[in-house]
Amino acid sequence: MRGKSLTMKLIIQIPCFNEADHLAGTVAALPRRLPGIEAIEYLVIDDGSSDGTSEAAARCGVHHVERHRTNRGLAAAFRSGLQRALNEGADIIVNTDADNQYHGADITALVEPIVAGHADVVVGDRGVGRNAHFGWFKRQLQRLGSFTVRRLSRTDTTDAVSGFRAMSRSAAQRINITSDFSYTTEMLIQAGRKRMAVVSVPVRTNGAVRPSRLFKSIPHFIANTGVTIVRVYAMYNPLRVFVGLGAVALGVGLYPIARFLWFYLNGDGQGHVQSLIIGGALIVLGVITILLGAVADLIARNRLLLEQALERIRALEDRILQPESTVGANVHHVAPRKRAARR
Repeated sequence: MRGKSLTMKLIIQIPCFNEADHLAGTVAALPRRLPGIEAIEYLVIDDGSSDGTSEAAARCGVHHVERHRTNRGLAAAFRSGLQRALNEGADIIVNTDADNQYHGADITALVEPIVAGHADVVVGDRGVGRNAHFGWFKRQLQRLGSFTVRRLSRTDTTDAVSGFRAMSRSAAQRINITSDFSYTTEMLIQAGRKRMAVVSVPVRTNGAVRPSRLFKSIPHFIANTGVTIVRVYAMYNPLRVFVGLGAVALGVGLYPIARFLWFYLNGDGQGHVQSLIIGGALIVLGVITILLGAVADLIARNRLLLEQALERIRALEDRILQPESTVGANVHHVAPRKRAARR
């Protein structure tokens, strides 16, 4: 948490795109007080909405509004929300959806492991295998996706694409989302790679009030999520990925060469030179792929050094701003409703 401040501040961020009709119900369901939390504030990230979402947020008594001039996507909205929450001095950040998909009361369960010091990241498990709000195909797809991400991230996460999650300030400072599609799977792979403590807690869901805007269809969702998983995994494990691909090329290339040698040793090699050419090309391709993996691994190590430098810079900023946050700690005791009324 931030320095030795006696208060703990929670900011609940809500990425929004044209959610003026649903935002009031979502905000009304959010908690005003939680055990171990001295201050609760709400942050809306308006991702280029054209229906007055920012104005609706102000009417709901939201403390902070971050607005994008154009629609940049969910991942960009999540990144903007994290940075704004950190700038506002959040010790814990909770992310939830604007369409009231999740029960606001379950934020208590999300925050508790972080307050107790048992977790860096907490993911809300919607119980996808038995959730009545999901169809059979969606349940099976979610279970398969969560299994894949769990294996790749080496975290015990039972609902990998759940957007209902909480993170400590230090975890938020170490997360660097690069995806353009969604942040959920990338965040977990990063958290696992960086040895963060990730836990899942059961949460409840409400029925859908509108179709998802994140994807046009199930195949579209599968394709984009698959690309995100492969890209992020390759970014953090390039040597394993490229060596694996190179080994496959080498293995396949050995077969036509062995075939050529068999015929050659039996006096019939002249008509099978194409096998030698194909095998040699595949072996060269495999060696090049492995060498690319070595280069990519060096780049990944450099990225790690840059991320560590960024973490130190953020920690230094915290120490510089610590006196300011300690002096202003009592301001956070004001309840959100009263603060909104004074506006």
